[in-house]
Amino acid sequence: MHLHNIGKFAALAGFALAIAVTPARISAQGGDTILKPADMQKLLAPAVYYKGQSAPTQLRNSGGVKFADGSYVLATLVDTSGYSSDVQAKYQAYFITESALKIGGHDLPAGIYGVGFISGDKFIVTDVGAHDLFTVDSATDQAMKRPTPLQVATDPGGGFRLYSGRRFVTFNK
Repeated sequence: MHLHNIGKFAALAGFALAIAVTPARISAQGGDTILKPADMQKLLAPAVYYKGQSAPTQLRNSGGVKFADGSYVLATLVDTSGYSSDVQAKYQAYFITESALKIGGHDLPAGIYGVGFISGDKFIVTDVGAHDLFTVDSATDQAMKRPTPLQVATDPGGGFRLYSGRRFVTFNK
């Protein structure tokens, strides 16, 4: 092997190693892909509309799923400091789904929603006018090693989990 070719080989090997150890989206079952905050930068706006106001998103605290069929579920925490305390109590995240979902046994059509983890180990879904649509029980994952303010992960029983810290709800198509 010529010295010139060895250099090319070393460069390609280094590039391949960089790709192999670079964090990437996590593939879930069935070709669905978990999205991390870095993926969300191009998908979510820096501010969103809810209950007559525009509020900044916290894209560093976001996550979602790209389903095998190409449809998305996206969630991001929102800065709710400009809202009344009753709205702040139930609206913590903006939730967008391009496909109908089931959340805790409830049907949720494609659309844009406000969601939040509320007292009593509950999770609430509201429309963009802050009208309550439904409330379901949330669970706590004590085994989670590094809770974050918001993330999406696969659920061992199938489907996905939307987390706020260690609290979560499951959803699926």
